Amino acid sequence: MTDVVNTLWGFCHTLRHDGIDYGDYIEQITYLLFLKMADERGIELPKGCDWPTLRDTTGTELLDHYIDVLRTLGRQPGILGAIYSGSQSRFNNPVNLKKLLGLIDETEWTSLGVDVKAAAFEGLLEKAASEGKKGAGQYFTPRLLIQAIVRCLKPDPRAHLEFTVCDPACGSGGFLMCAYEWLMEQTKGGALDRTTSKRVKAKTYFGQDLVARPRRLALMNLYLHGLAPDVRLGDAIYEAHDGRRFDVVMTNPPFGTKGANQAPERDDFTIATSNKQLNFVQHVMTILKPGGRAAVVVPDNCLFADQAGEVFKILTEECDLHTVLRLPNGTFSPYSPGTKTNVVFFRKGVPTETVWIYDARTNVPHITKKDRPLTTEHFAEFKNCYGSDPNGRAKRKPKDSKDDRWRPFTIAEVQERHFKIDSLKWLKDTSLEDGDDLPEPEELATDAIAELQGAIDELNTVLAALENGNGVKAEEAELLKVAEPGGEYGKP
Repeated sequence: MTDVVNTLWGFCHTLRHDGIDYGDYIEQITYLLFLKMADERGIELPKGCDWPTLRDTTGTELLDHYIDVLRTLGRQPGILGAIYSGSQSRFNNPVNLKKLLGLIDETEWTSLGVDVKAAAFEGLLEKAASEGKKGAGQYFTPRLLIQAIVRCLKPDPRAHLEFTVCDPACGSGGFLMCAYEWLMEQTKGGALDRTTSKRVKAKTYFGQDLVARPRRLALMNLYLHGLAPDVRLGDAIYEAHDGRRFDVVMTNPPFGTKGANQAPERDDFTIATSNKQLNFVQHVMTILKPGGRAAVVVPDNCLFADQAGEVFKILTEECDLHTVLRLPNGTFSPYSPGTKTNVVFFRKGVPTETVWIYDARTNVPHITKKDRPLTTEHFAEFKNCYGSDPNGRAKRKPKDSKDDRWRPFTIAEVQERHFKIDSLKWLKDTSLEDGDDLPEPEELATDAIAELQGAIDELNTVLAALENGNGVKAEEAELLKVAEPGGEYGKP
């Protein structure tokens, strides 16, 4: 598998001279791999669009034929048309296209195991991400993190006949793929009856993404698993909810807080805000079935930003926010190393009584791609603390030591902090006392910007209230008080 990735990736550097960037390269491989695997499986394609015809064409005719193939396939119904919709050739040199066809043709892709095929494709995505923010990092979530979340939530389609799993910001489909892989592990390779197998492959996994390229990659990536998912192109936040609800939602919305600089006009959003992260939290609450469970990756600013308290107040009233995982610094290296992130786990339909927080960040060495990579050990203790119940109802016990990473907070304590989850901290960060172990400059800058933006947002809220003649609410007055030097939240 590594050889396949290295061979294909090595050729990417050659294509850079043909004006094809990393993202374009991955996309072109998506188109070609599909054709190769369709040929291996004997799937009938429109005349002239099959792999042997494309592979055996040469010279300038190859470029023209490839363009015709993409155009024809994009007009087809079903997953074929979805993958190729809007597809365009990025090749200017027929020699480069011919060589890539040869590289792909060397591997019998359908003879590889499901995990190997997916790992090869994900290896390409990860390499693209490592090349910088212009790579695939915008829609790539570390596989180890996804696996840890999936193993906590246990998205088992065998629970009932209409069980569904959704990622409303699916990117390249990592959560959906790992959910299926987890099922294969539980069934020892897919020991499902014919009816269940058919339902799982076509009516269980759902996704959506705003951008065509990651959505296309998700379709291809899931196809490598033998799935025919429903992955739609559209804006999950600003478009009206289509009424569909799901048993399990797992998602990592794109980083950044500002949406279209205006609040979505949606009746199902209780709190009107332009904050994209907070809107995704509200969206997940909407699309969950009663009793459904969710895990959402959110940056720190989503837990303390303007209106965060209002959104999480609603969340704790309508859902059981039973667990929060503070992720290690650098979890999303190399493409977003300075962003501090968390995973919030909740179940719809039961009000929150206790929020358990696992701090996997404080006094943990910063994750780096080469020297200190993310490993399964970073999540091993958390998974044990989470327990075997996917709804977070397993019997839990705090540790004896005050320095332990696992601690419960009652809903009353959360309310005292005005539902600002980020303020629920107890471990002292000793790394700040060691000049040789200070965070990276980019991380310090990110923290400073986030803190300043949060303060500005809070002050704007108070100013707006004053301008409207409403005076200052008690909560806002409290926020001003604790924001003062020596205020409660400013204490070390």
